[in-house]
Amino acid sequence: MKDVRKRARELMEGYCKVCPVCNGKACAGEVPGMGGLGTGSSFINNVAALSALRFNMRLLHGAEQPETATTVLGLKLAMPVLAAPIGGVSFNMGGKITEQEYADAVLGGCLDRGVLGCVGDGVPPFIHEAGFGTIKALGGAGIPFIKPWEDKELFEKLDKAVATGASVVGMDIDAAGLVTLRLMGRPVGPKSIEKLKDIIAHVPTKFVVKGIMTPDDAKRAVDAGAAGIVISNHGGRVLDHTPGTAEVVAGVARAVKGQIAILADGGVRTGGDVLKMLALGADAVLIGRPMAIAALGGQREGVAKYLDQVKSELVQAMILTGCASVADVDGRVLFQSM
Repeated sequence: MKDVRKRARELMEGYCKVCPVCNGKACAGEVPGMGGLGTGSSFINNVAALSALRFNMRLLHGAEQPETATTVLGLKLAMPVLAAPIGGVSFNMGGKITEQEYADAVLGGCLDRGVLGCVGDGVPPFIHEAGFGTIKALGGAGIPFIKPWEDKELFEKLDKAVATGASVVGMDIDAAGLVTLRLMGRPVGPKSIEKLKDIIAHVPTKFVVKGIMTPDDAKRAVDAGAAGIVISNHGGRVLDHTPGTAEVVAGVARAVKGQIAILADGGVRTGGDVLKMLALGADAVLIGRPMAIAALGGQREGVAKYLDQVKSELVQAMILTGCASVADVDGRVLFQSM
């Protein structure tokens, strides 16, 4: 991974510093790029919120070989991890590899390690075409996400997403405020619950809404018929001064746990971070920037190596907190001072 990160730093010069700790401080305001919007506080809060959580270390148990496999949204995963949908290699990552090479690296590396990658959408058609094409080539192994466009473009792209053969399709409604899309003059926006119902009814697959940050919105997603949500502030790239996602997961889980699949992203860097999100109530996590760095620095093999690292860290954290399986993870994993 040191070699992968070194190569990524060279290729992403001027777009991402590939910091030793990816916490949003060195790249604040760098949008386009890999930073957080404005002061960068939302991105910074994502990492800080997870970092502030501490584990209860337990060793008097029999969980010597934890089972990391799980099923989420009907998808069998070797561990509760997916690659977040990120696109725009040319204007966010430096453009030293193509969008197609990037999509192949992320989705292929995920498939090699028994998990799934998600792909994004954007203004240049080649962004969604690359990701959708790779999912189709891999037999539907991936989740295509569509941005909240106006009706004509939205429904056309939803049909293309379904045509990839994916069993789950999503919309990153948190992209409604993306600076990059505003600069390109393309209309995106929030959706009413009635419109969301129409969108979900249009899609013959399971549907996931990404960009949920409150219990109320989570309940609305349930009411609209979504199969899953992703708790996300879009990597801190659309609204300054939001809480870190780890700060809101527990509240959302209390409101809708068991009614809908709960995924979460934002600041997840290690297997320990994965365990923390699960302990808060998530069913699985999405990882963004570290996957992009791995894909740029090592392509498909780099993504696979990064996933190996995450799984090793997750297993170690599960052993040291007494979790024999993903199903065993709950709030008792986290330390709370009296």
